[in-house]
Amino acid sequence: MRQSNAYVLLFTAGLTIVVGGLLSLASQGLAPAQKKSVELDTKSQILSSVMDRKKLSTMTREEILDVYDKSITSLVVDINGDVVEKDAKGKPIIAEEVDILKNYKKDPSERMYPVFKYSKDASSGNVDAYILPLYGAGLWDKIWGFIALEGDLNTIAGASFDHKSETPGLGARIATPEIQNRFVGKKILDESGSIASVSMVKGEGNVGLSEHQVDGMSGATITGRGLNDMLENYLNSYQSYFKKVKSTGVASL
Repeated sequence: MRQSNAYVLLFTAGLTIVVGGLLSLASQGLAPAQKKSVELDTKSQILSSVMDRKKLSTMTREEILDVYDKSITSLVVDINGDVVEKDAKGKPIIAEEVDILKNYKKDPSERMYPVFKYSKDASSGNVDAYILPLYGAGLWDKIWGFIALEGDLNTIAGASFDHKSETPGLGARIATPEIQNRFVGKKILDESGSIASVSMVKGEGNVGLSEHQVDGMSGATITGRGLNDMLENYLNSYQSYFKKVKSTGVASL
């Protein structure tokens, strides 16, 4: 028997409501697991800028989180280098939960800047590295990462970069230890103490590179430029914080 248009519409509407409700319940049920997954990924990326990646890859979730809790303390600062503890609504700001993508879309003066202080021995109270998040644009899409600076806030202790869709074998190489290790030991400040950053030059096998330069990636010039811009933009945004830390004369947790 042929159903009326009203019946079909009511049936479709009812089915949509039921399916929508089921999907909503499923989403709510998966939310805690998704949150834990994001937390693990974020903390693993932070640690990878100062720890051996192969060792991290063999560790369990619990081991990674334990190392993180014992070696990392975090805070959030603004463009002026002042610590920000609460948002406009009075809610506490947690560095690990700051959405770097949403911040990237804002004017630099309105962003929140997380700082992750790494200590090999937390009981010493000393900071072995300051880890800073980065975000930018590559050839095809977004690129991001973390840069770790030694206690002098000048020497690069480590780097961890990643991407969404750079070309395999070319720009995608930014996610490999081969490229990331090139930054270790380089300096971000010039002789006057201003940000000089570290730039990836064009081509590979270059000689006579300065302390502010690293070898490039053949066939990935645009990705390299994006990486350079990302580093320079974020390092400049943290400059006020660097100056305030140095003014105290002590790198402490």
